[in-house]
Amino acid sequence: MMTSDMQGNEVTNANCESLDAYEQAIAAFNLYHGDPIALLDRALAVSPDFPMAHIAKALMLALSSEPAAFELATSQLSTAHNLKMNSRERSLFDAARVLSSGHWVKAAQMLNLHNMYFPRDLLALQTGHLLDFYCADSRNMRERIARAMPLWSEQMPGYSVVLGMYAFGLEEDGHYAQAEDTGRNALTLEPLDCWAHHAVAHVMEMQGRPEDGIGWMLAREPYWSGELNFFKVHNWWHRAVFHLDLGQTDQALALYDSAVRDSKSPGRSKWSTLQRFCGGCIFVTLMWVIAGKSWRKSGVIMPMEKPIPLTIGTRRWHFLALDLILN
Repeated sequence: MMTSDMQGNEVTNANCESLDAYEQAIAAFNLYHGDPIALLDRALAVSPDFPMAHIAKALMLALSSEPAAFELATSQLSTAHNLKMNSRERSLFDAARVLSSGHWVKAAQMLNLHNMYFPRDLLALQTGHLLDFYCADSRNMRERIARAMPLWSEQMPGYSVVLGMYAFGLEEDGHYAQAEDTGRNALTLEPLDCWAHHAVAHVMEMQGRPEDGIGWMLAREPYWSGELNFFKVHNWWHRAVFHLDLGQTDQALALYDSAVRDSKSPGRSKWSTLQRFCGGCIFVTLMWVIAGKSWRKSGVIMPMEKPIPLTIGTRRWHFLALDLILN
């Protein structure tokens, strides 16, 4: 049985009920909100031969970057291997198999080609975007989304998510003014898009605007700090960094001790798949910021509009980073 998702991509072996659960899962993944794995399990309970549900679950597991999750992703793909698939599904299945083997760069390259043939495959776009992030490919974080955007329109479901990814790609590639405008536009369409919110926060950090950054985090806190938001720990951390930039060490550590270290994010106590994924993002970003502060301390010029004071030793932040990931 063939039907289509909200972006017009044909999907195989799904009925109305399983497709609805799948769409909810993708939306949860897009916004880092809720539990997409549980929703995919619901879709598979209704339609066990629904290949996109298997593929999506495998991709989300593999993106966690945890060895045990890679094994689960591989097992999920083995279950789906002999299912009937169309060309888009088979292409994404092949990329998921490479990713689940731990080959991030090759998977990102495969998704480049996939995204060219299927530019409205939102799951593939987001997976590729995150892999570009993991691999520190800032140019492709922007260009991957830019190549797809002409095939999207504001009326299409998921367009705000594409804008949010584009905003972060622009920021990581140094186009700060355009990144901020794009991120704000994305949030006008979807206020819960914490990736777009996070992109604007990055702009303010990179431009040395900590006061603006704190104001931004406070004004939009209801949208990114809810109990179902599994990216909220990372955004709390960003607010702590803004305080650190202002020399407000006590405020930064207070946020770390309360909102970050003792967070009650969904699944954090069990270090669930969703939290492993979010933790991976936190770890990568923490390491980048730690390195940046270390370079500034050593006198290396960073691409900042004004210097940011180092008020906590790099070694202390290193321990905070490891503590967040390992505990």
